Amino acid sequence: MAQADTLSTAGKVALVGFGEAGQAMVKGWGPDRARSVWAYDIKTDHADDAVRAAKRADYAHWNVTGCNAPAQAVEGAPLVVSLVTADQALVAAQSVAPHLAPGALFVDGNSCAPGTKRQSAAAVEDAGGRYVDMAVMGPVHPRLHKVPLLLSGPHAADGAAALEALDMEPVVVDGPVGAASTTKMVRSVMLKGLEALFLECVLAGRRAGVAEAVLASLDVTYPEIDFTGKAAYMLERAATHGVRRAAEMREVAKTVADLGLPPRMARATVDWQQQIGDLAVVAGKAGFADLADALLARLPDQAETE
Repeated sequence: MAQADTLSTAGKVALVGFGEAGQAMVKGWGPDRARSVWAYDIKTDHADDAVRAAKRADYAHWNVTGCNAPAQAVEGAPLVVSLVTADQALVAAQSVAPHLAPGALFVDGNSCAPGTKRQSAAAVEDAGGRYVDMAVMGPVHPRLHKVPLLLSGPHAADGAAALEALDMEPVVVDGPVGAASTTKMVRSVMLKGLEALFLECVLAGRRAGVAEAVLASLDVTYPEIDFTGKAAYMLERAATHGVRRAAEMREVAKTVADLGLPPRMARATVDWQQQIGDLAVVAGKAGFADLADALLARLPDQAETE
């Protein structure tokens, strides 16, 4: 891994957050571009030695310059892309804003409510940066840096040009900061809610011994959805990313509430995603039955908790 204090910052791209999304972007950009990427992830400072070592291994694997602090990652970078968890997005923007180069583009790709994005924008703009609201409109695998993106805000066109130079495919939407994220947040009511529905349906069906029959019946009613085929994927997503999804859904609930509606489904989805994510079940390539059994083995009996 390159050392942050020995490289030139020419052509530098800074990544704040180097988890699944950041690594997928670097993979898509290719090894030549990776050498100009400077990355910082909060796990670099984790109290657990193993967690810190694993993140350093990520930096080395992708041949990016791993940094010890967010300020080090963004210093001198004309383009900064923030890809952290939703609950850390505002903290990340506020922490790096004072260290941005004058006029630097800060592209906020985090899954946050429009109100949160506007708070981040204020921090960046007050420090002399240019804030771009970016919504990632699909899973980063398998499309990597080609994942659909929406951009909004007064600097969206400049942000699009910078991302297009990285062979990405952003689409600028009309409107202020928050316009892109509103689309993402409202979409997540359905998509993350579907995962929560799959969880309750499949886990209940598995415990009752009727999961296969239920999924087969749903496939007859809605053959275009393929409930049986999607069951393992939906459970795996929640098992692997439930904590992160819960953080996003709290922002979704905030979005719905800010629109004057009761965020009943969003809040319920938060509960399921958080509970399943906290189980820390390693999903792997298990089928839905085996994965459901693994989750059920760790879930407390609800009748015993009431």
